[in-house]
Amino acid sequence: MFTRTKTRTVHFDRPFALFGLEGLQPAGDYQVQDDEEQITGISWLAYKRTATVIEIRAGLTTSRIAVDGDELEAAMARDQADANAPH
Repeated sequence: MFTRTKTRTVHFDRPFALFGLEGLQPAGDYQVQDDEEQITGISWLAYKRTATVIEIRAGLTTSRIAVDGDELEAAMARDQADANAPH
């Protein structure tokens, strides 16, 4: 089975929390790696996400923590909605 890793930068305008991370994480940019595997048995090239890892910095230490990709996407959507809400 063919697998690939995609790296992206995600941005949060406000502090956020995810299951598996300790406490609130500060607003800012985060590197995220998504592992995907090719879906076989269909007539077009497609992949499904199998793992998501986010890099968390604490001082001089960087940790790579596995998180739920759907939960990360939901947190990003909430952050974007909050940023666009009238104040």
